[in-house]
Amino acid sequence: MDLNLADKTVIVTGGGSNIGRAIVLAFAKEKSNVVIADIDEVQAQKVAKEAASLSGKVIAIKTDVTSFDSVAAMVKGTIEEFGKLDVLVNNVGWTLDRLFMEKTRSEWEKEVNINFWGIVNCARAVLDHMIERKYGKIISIGSDAGRMGEYREAVYAACKGGVIALSKSLARELGRYGINVNVVCPGVTVPENPEYAGELSMWKGSMAQVFTPEAQEKAAKAYPLRRLGKPEDIANAVVFLASDAASYITGQTISVSGGYTMM
Repeated sequence: MDLNLADKTVIVTGGGSNIGRAIVLAFAKEKSNVVIADIDEVQAQKVAKEAASLSGKVIAIKTDVTSFDSVAAMVKGTIEEFGKLDVLVNNVGWTLDRLFMEKTRSEWEKEVNINFWGIVNCARAVLDHMIERKYGKIISIGSDAGRMGEYREAVYAACKGGVIALSKSLARELGRYGINVNVVCPGVTVPENPEYAGELSMWKGSMAQVFTPEAQEKAAKAYPLRRLGKPEDIANAVVFLASDAASYITGQTISVSGGYTMM
């Protein structure tokens, strides 16, 4: 199947680590032009170099998704570099695995700013261009936590639930302009190699301490397929939704989580 993604311009937020890295590499293999929008310049440049060796053209632009000015500058730079923008992948995310009553307000605010406001900022920044061209794909990385709620992830789950509702609403508003808006919800997806996560990634902090190899083995038993997700599992779904093969799919939430949720 020809996905017709060659020469399409794709922004991947948080494209330097884990799932984002896999998404960048998957689009590079399709010969897309990819912009890694990441606050971690070192990790983003590392992945850009890796992706450029596959095919397509890949650049990194330092971006703080919690700042609309930063996001708008990144989108402007993308269009100046490639002449157009076809796909936005809202991948960046952050949480601490801790009980609601044990978290500080600053941690809640960081979760909301990155996981919800980040998606709002990025969507708004690309829409003028997409509406003018009457074409665009917006794929946001949600979470099964946002579909069912999750222990120790209350505010994070609320944010991801908000992303799902936001995406459905935008799909209704933007369909007339040929813009598809969908959500992919992973389950637990741990970096296969510590090098695949930057120093600012949540997988270099408390999450890595929580999901030890022993904890991963135990968690996998909750999944019908008896394994945790691989970043490539998520990337494959994102690439499909970004392609012309998915042109009649919009407003949908797809769990790529080994059957952890069936909704």
